[in-house]
Amino acid sequence: MLAFFGRYEHTLDAKGRLILPARFRPEFERGGHLSQHFEGCVALWTPGEFSRQLSEILEAGRGGDAEARNRARVWASGSSDVEVDKQGRFAIPPSARAFADLSSDVLVIGAIDRIELWNPQRFESRVAPAEGFFNGSDLG
Repeated sequence: MLAFFGRYEHTLDAKGRLILPARFRPEFERGGHLSQHFEGCVALWTPGEFSRQLSEILEAGRGGDAEARNRARVWASGSSDVEVDKQGRFAIPPSARAFADLSSDVLVIGAIDRIELWNPQRFESRVAPAEGFFNGSDLG
């Protein structure tokens, strides 16, 4: 089982490339796949996990539901292959950068079965409030 975890702050270079944290690189020696993901981030998948996701989305889209087929279309059309170079860099396509509003600073987080790339402000507004669950501030 994959176990990506941790939080790293990185910056895109002038060519739209990001340095993958060293601890994540071994899983991407054969490349990986980027896709649009929930809450407005971009997910980086290993080849095996991307295949599993692809199978799930394909199956859901075959169910005859137009909305599921449209989600499959959006996911597939917004996905791309990536190659990680010897310095650990990989290019993020312009469409993926636009989707996730990635322009300079990028928050790279391990999300168990994938790596997520976030605009730091978007992460703070959409995900960080969930920290209340762990620190007891949302005991309502």
